[in-house]
Amino acid sequence: MIEVRQISKSYNDVQALKDISFSVEKGELFGLIGPDGAGKTSLMRILMTLLLPGGGEAKMAGLDVVKDYRKIRRLVGYMPGRFSLYQDLTVEENLSFFATVFGTTIEENYDLIKDIYVQIEPFKNRLAGRLSGGMKQKLALSCALIHKPEILVLDEPTTGVDAVSRKEFWEMLKKLQQQGITILVSTPYMDEAGLCDRVALMQKGEILSIDSPEQIVSNYDRPLLAVRSDEMHRLIHDLRQWDQVETAYAFGQFVHVTPVDKQVKPETVTAYLEQLNHQNIQSSFIRAGIEDVFMALMTRESRSVQSQ
Repeated sequence: MIEVRQISKSYNDVQALKDISFSVEKGELFGLIGPDGAGKTSLMRILMTLLLPGGGEAKMAGLDVVKDYRKIRRLVGYMPGRFSLYQDLTVEENLSFFATVFGTTIEENYDLIKDIYVQIEPFKNRLAGRLSGGMKQKLALSCALIHKPEILVLDEPTTGVDAVSRKEFWEMLKKLQQQGITILVSTPYMDEAGLCDRVALMQKGEILSIDSPEQIVSNYDRPLLAVRSDEMHRLIHDLRQWDQVETAYAFGQFVHVTPVDKQVKPETVTAYLEQLNHQNIQSSFIRAGIEDVFMALMTRESRSVQSQ
């Protein structure tokens, strides 16, 4: 449904995308995962025919994003990162406007948006600019769906909304996927990666890995420990200074540690920290998550660049 081959893009001296390639199957929920500056928005704007690529080619439903941009805009629904609806129009007026633009009506495709729109319909006469973050999100998604698109492209749709709204939004995406809609979504939140069928981990305009979330995690072949003590700032510093530690990153109340020696034991880490007078030490093996894998890939990539 989506084909991306060797796409690149530069802004003056900054290369935002470096030979990006991936494909998304029909009916798949595919995620672009990475921090701000990874190139996610540039890639999505190219796919949405809003930005010309610097090199390579991309197709949406078999249509070229440069040559067939008019056709693509009619069969794809787009929800940009920033709320871009008319804030001085009401909820209902915004939805009616987008339905009219695509030559349809709210009534004709109401079944597609019903589960989403019913949550904001009681506020249909409220100006869009006065909606909460979660309600704006639902309105934007309704407007992106009103013309019954084959592909739905969502650029960081849950950024800036509360945890409950994020959960509800992903539940809505799963329901839309069950209706056969192909979904491409970007997010900086690593915990949302596990909700996708497949993900591409992105950093500095490059794809570090593409696979199902489960397979990406299972490919992590190093031991990983969660360590904590009373002095977290000093803990991170001391662990990074130890020649037996490859990486140490803060994860909530713990520091996730990748040791140099694959045979290391938690007791060895505890003994080292006790020598440095750390108190109330906890050290245990844990299973790696998507964020751990991402940090490991970033470290590996950085070292590869430095060695060149």
